[in-house]
Amino acid sequence: MNIISVLLVDDHLVVRSGLKALLGTQPGIEVVAEAASGEEALVLVERHGPAVVMMDLAMGAGMDGIEAIKALRRRNSRQAILVFTTYDSDADIVRAVDAGAMGYLFKDASPEEIFAAVRGAVQGKSVMSAPVASRLFQQLRNPDAILTPREAELLSLLTEGLSNRELGQRLFISEATVKTHLAHIYAKLGVETRSAAIATAIRREGMR
Repeated sequence: MNIISVLLVDDHLVVRSGLKALLGTQPGIEVVAEAASGEEALVLVERHGPAVVMMDLAMGAGMDGIEAIKALRRRNSRQAILVFTTYDSDADIVRAVDAGAMGYLFKDASPEEIFAAVRGAVQGKSVMSAPVASRLFQQLRNPDAILTPREAELLSLLTEGLSNRELGQRLFISEATVKTHLAHIYAKLGVETRSAAIATAIRREGMR
């Protein structure tokens, strides 16, 4: 039987321990190393050559999951990388897929989903949790469907780094109205910060 070697990358020891124990129940899957940061992950991939890397997105100071995925992709375009995270905004999902992740799983995924994702990644399959796949498909298929024309315009202007006051001057609306529009945009995109909304805006522009 071919053994699927796995590297776990998460800054929380409890998460790594739990995931290692879970994967250890499956014949043919073996956790060969654990990393607490993106930088450590790069070193351990070189040392152990895992078939699959399971990567969290946020890992404190230093290289985050997205940058680590990009770095791994530059070194080995065929490396199987699965995101395993609690981050569920559309912007995070799109950024991870753009960076080169083959799969995106939430930490509350069922054991069966996790096992299938690991085995699928080795076979070159893109594996997403059901809600992730649905939202990503909708985002890529029709990225402007959920925003009004004014909201879409405001989102596009965010990439210029304008303040709320400057956005209001550009669109001839009050600063209070800008804030209201931004609140609606964040809610519709499933993001909580201006930077996450900008990441989504950049993605949209690249798709046009």
